Amino acid sequence: MTDTAAVGRSRRRARWPWVVLVVVTLLAVFVVAAEVIARAVVPATVRGLVIDALDLPADQQLDVETQGVLLPQLLGGTLDELRLSSDQVTIGGVTGAAQVTATQVPLRGGALAGAEGTVIIDQSQFAGLLERVELPITEITLDEPDVTVHGGISVLGAEIPLALTMTPGADDGDLMLTPIAVEVAGAEVDLQRLAGMFGDIGAALAGPQRVCIADQLPTGITLTGLRIDGTSVVAEISADGRIAVDEALLEPGVCP
Repeated sequence: MTDTAAVGRSRRRARWPWVVLVVVTLLAVFVVAAEVIARAVVPATVRGLVIDALDLPADQQLDVETQGVLLPQLLGGTLDELRLSSDQVTIGGVTGAAQVTATQVPLRGGALAGAEGTVIIDQSQFAGLLERVELPITEITLDEPDVTVHGGISVLGAEIPLALTMTPGADDGDLMLTPIAVEVAGAEVDLQRLAGMFGDIGAALAGPQRVCIADQLPTGITLTGLRIDGTSVVAEISADGRIAVDEALLEPGVCP
């Protein structure tokens, strides 16, 4: 009996590592499968929510990416980082390629920690924004890092050609254009001389041009930077984390 019991215990000890291995393997397969499912479900869910919130077309191209291992984040109720991108999206009448990264995204509702991104627009879209500037603009040329607006000033019935080169930027949510050079009738002229040459119009041309674009964006999104990259304009934006819970922040802003 003693020998038989000893053999039984020996066999159980021999089987024990295999049992553990099988259990661990099954758990690993379950975790991997759950992670795969999570990566398939989460982006689709987020895409639907974003499209609904921004009132975008149902077939809007919008890619959603998550970072890190998802299961611990899902169990904790917060996604560490979420990246949204689209080759072409229209928000507030402005169309461009957008990329936004949101951090600490709560899955059960609540404000985000924050979100930042870029919107790339072409020359025609940028020209549309500059229609609000009180400048005699007939043509715009992008020449990294500056932009040159071409037009003319009427003096004594004669149209005098003018080309004003400015560096774009952002200030307190507004688009800012800072003049750095000007040509009048093809000749370079000191900016400070414009007032003497054309009076109030010249003085206005020599100073910074501020363009409010708040009404082109949701209230919860702010322009933080603007630069010329080749033949495109790159707008840097930031979003108020409360935009995820406050519908008022999705409404267009207001310009003075």
